[in-house]
This record gives sequence, C-alpha cells and structure tokens, in this order.
Amino acid sequence: MTTLAAAVAETIANHGIRHAFGVVGNGNIYFVEALTGTGARYVPARHEGGAIAMAEAYYRTTGEVAVCTTTYGPGLTNVATGLTEAVKRRSPVLLVCGDAPVGRPPRPTDFAQREFIESLGARAVRVTDPATARETAADALELTRRDRVPVVLCLPDDLLKAEVPAAPAPQVATTRLVHVTPPAPGELAPVLEALAQARRPLVLAGAGAWQAGAAKILADLADELGGLLATTVQAAGLFAGHRWSVGLCGGFSSPRAAELIAEADVVLAFGATLNTFTLHGGKLPGRDATLVQIDAAAAPTTPRVDLAVTGDAADVAVALLDTLRARGAGASGWRTELGELGETGWADAPFEDRSTADRIDPRALSAELARLLPPERTLVTDGGHFAGWPIMYLPAPDPAGLVFTGVGFQVIGLGFAGAVGAVAGRPDRTTVVALGDGGALMGLPDLETLVRTAESALVVVYDDAAYGWEVHVYGDVADPDTIAFADTDFAGVARAFGATAAVVRTVEDLDAVRTWLDRGRAGTLVLDCKVVPDVVAGFLADLAGQLQAGGGPAAAPRAAA
Repeated sequence: MTTLAAAVAETIANHGIRHAFGVVGNGNIYFVEALTGTGARYVPARHEGGAIAMAEAYYRTTGEVAVCTTTYGPGLTNVATGLTEAVKRRSPVLLVCGDAPVGRPPRPTDFAQREFIESLGARAVRVTDPATARETAADALELTRRDRVPVVLCLPDDLLKAEVPAAPAPQVATTRLVHVTPPAPGELAPVLEALAQARRPLVLAGAGAWQAGAAKILADLADELGGLLATTVQAAGLFAGHRWSVGLCGGFSSPRAAELIAEADVVLAFGATLNTFTLHGGKLPGRDATLVQIDAAAAPTTPRVDLAVTGDAADVAVALLDTLRARGAGASGWRTELGELGETGWADAPFEDRSTADRIDPRALSAELARLLPPERTLVTDGGHFAGWPIMYLPAPDPAGLVFTGVGFQVIGLGFAGAVGAVAGRPDRTTVVALGDGGALMGLPDLETLVRTAESALVVVYDDAAYGWEVHVYGDVADPDTIAFADTDFAGVARAFGATAAVVRTVEDLDAVRTWLDRGRAGTLVLDCKVVPDVVAGFLADLAGQLQAGGGPAAAPRAAA
C-alpha cells in the first residue's frame, strides 16, 4: 500500500527534487520519512523561518527548486518572513506543509492557511483527494518552476496515511519560465534610434538577464556598440573577466565605476528592476542619459525609465544585435577614447585605515579576506549596513556566487540559513557568510545547523555591538539604549555549537583563516570581528539624507550591523 504522504514524496523526488530543508512535526513527519526514503537529502533546520531561507538560497546557487517542509499551524506561520522574501525575489520554492483535516472539526492549531499563504503573495495548492494526490503534487511543482513563484502544497492531516491507488507517475513539464512574446520589430525602433545617437552606451544586466542566459549575447551587444558593461548586485559577476566590465552599478559601485556609469549617455538595462539602490538614489546613470528598460514586466518599474521594451532579455538582445549588424552602424568611440578602463574594483580604491588597537576597520578586514580566500567561492551575506563591505571587496565569480539574503523584503537574520542552503547547493565552492551582530543574533539557531551540516564554511561577523544602520541614520534622535548593546562573545557561542572560532581585532588575527585554509578548510570557522563602529559605508552616507527626510529609497536594503 502507498500512503498519500509517500505518493506525494515519490512524485516530487521522481521529478528532480534532490534537497529539502525543514522542521518536522506531526503534520509533515510522514512526508519527510517518505522523502528521505527516495534518496533525497533532508537538512533538519532549527527554525522554520530558517528552513525556507535555506531552500531559497539553494535555488540562488543552483537554479534548481528545493523543498521546504513544515507542519501545519505555527509551523507554517513561522515561515512568513522568509516566504515573503522568496515571493519578492521570485524564487521557485516548493513548501510542503501539513493542513487542517478535511473530515474532522478544526483543531486549536488550525487556521485559514490558504488566505494566509495568498496574503503573502505565494500560491496555495491543497490535496483534497487521495486519488489525485500525485497529480496535485506534480501540478504544484510545475507551477513553481513555470511561474517562478513560491508554491505551498498543503497536506490535510487526516489524509496523510490514506491509501493512494496505484497509477503511472504523472508528467511534469520542463518549462522553467513563462514565455514572453518577443517584441515586434517596430517596438525596437525608438531604442535603435537612441543607440544610433549614442556616444557612450552602457549595457546593464540584472538578475533577469542572468536567468535568461543572456551573458554572452549582452557582451556581444556591448562589443558591437563599443560600450561598457555593468551589473546590478543581483547579477554580480555576470561579466567577470570581461575587459570592458566596470562591475556593479548602484550604491556598491567603486568610485571609478560610478564615474564611468555617470558618463554613459544611453543605458540598456536588461532584466533589472532598477530599484532606487541600483539607481543610487537617482545619481546613476547621469540625469541626461537615456535609460532603456528591457524586462518581462509589462510596464516600467520606475518613472526614471525613458524607453521600455517588454521581452526576454536574451531575445531582445539578439534582435538588437542582429539589426545593428545588418545596418553596419559601427561602434561608438568610447572604448577608443578610454584606451583602458583603469582599476574599477574596490581593492584598488585607497582609504584611510581607521583600525585601533582593539577594533579593525571593516574595509581593512574585507580587503585582507579577499586576498586570503580562493576566488571560487560563494559569498552569502545578511542584510545590514555592514553588507557593503563584503560585497564590495569580495567580488563574486558569477551571479550564483553571491546570495544576498533578505534584500527583497529588507529583512535581516537570514544569513546563517542562507549559508546552509548555499553549502548544500554548491559544496564545490568555499562558502563565506557575512553577517552583522544584529542579524547573527536573530538567526542564531541556524548557526548550529550550519556547523552540524557544512563540511566547510567561513563565518564573518562584522560586530559593532549595535544596529549600525539605525545608529548612522537615526543616531542623533534615537535613544542609544535601543540601538547599541554590549559586546557579544560570538566566538564563545560558536565553540559551544562545535565550531572553531577566533576573535579578530587586527589584520594579524586573520592568521586563523590561514590556518583553516592550510588544513583543508575543514569544518566551520567563525570569526568574531570587532569592527570600528563609526566607519560608514558610502552607500549609506549617500542615502541617509533621504531616509531622514521621511521618504527615502523604497528599495534600499534594511541594515543592522
């Protein structure tokens, strides 16, 4: 006899699910038992809110769907923040949870799960008949893959052990994205006209360009135009190694990169939402530049857009490139004018080291880590004021090499969980997770999960004993006792969880990293880095005025140190 729980697990596993993350309870324990029996790897988390972040990070590093699973009631409500983050990031995640029984009165733990799920922007699918359980599970998996939206598959408690009749395994289509109709030739005419007048064109790629597999065609388009290349944070590393790539566009741009981006007169933005952070509060690109947005969205995502084209990034790039080549317009002279880009990375940007005898400058810390760590790494970062330092100084080898947790919903506390998902997704790379002390304490339970499950991981806590964002933006009006704290002994906590740990106050203290590397990077090394608290990241200094004015950037990542 096959039970409903087993039929659902087998269907999911038969269609490519290899990893699951969760917390078991009586609403999902039979499902988890059956899923592990298929050979899928299950990572037991310490909190449901961490489990959903693990599954989302797994997708970020692999492009593949993972399962998160919880029990019903409070097990489901505990995923609310991470599920909302996945919705806003358009991450395909399948959440399998328990649900109220269909044939018995409601229990104290039952509530309106469908309404709750849909209020967060996710899709709800409920199994109601054992005879169609396999098809329902297959449909849920197809829905998350096709529409790139989190889907919650609810399994009523009184059906989990119900007998499911034998039947052929249902087929799940391989479609990963909703097809976007290519634009008609006439729709590109205004863009081609702008490019014909461009003297300094720039191709900007966002996450949508990466997901469309458009890296090469966009580089070819930039070559045809004689233009430069840049990416948003979510597509960091897409053009790594390209001679004419300036790196990141937005608040994390290096001074040289920001200078060049501001000089562009036509910017083609492919698959980028163009939020305020990417536009650096309106500073990038220059005010006189023509900003063209090519995106699957039906309308421009910001009033700053001058021209908008709805379409797949790769399809539109091919159409533009083919037309330009057919016309033989030739390249602009920008590259010839520049000769070379010069140094566009943060490693080459000078700064005054403000380290003291007992606290390290976060820039000096990050720069030294970049020199020590292998380039083939996955950087996972929590949200926070500190986040600029690792992202700026530890460049990603490709977009899968940067998992910026919480950026969609402006939340902190998901860093440790994100690292667990990244380790599971890319065990071939060195996983480095950076957190502030505020976010690290919020997500502390899943430091234990990381230590328990990761063969190799490096944890870097930028510890300024405060909510740094709030200190630097609102410190003149806030009660200091509400935003600053005594030092936390993260090294002691980490050792209690079974990790190796070191307190870092000087660059010399990073010898602990050298030792870890020399010993084959085995296990989890936690660095409690006591950073100078009053070194303010440039992106926050630029945005602080807007935030204090009461409006501020709607898409600026929430940050705590």
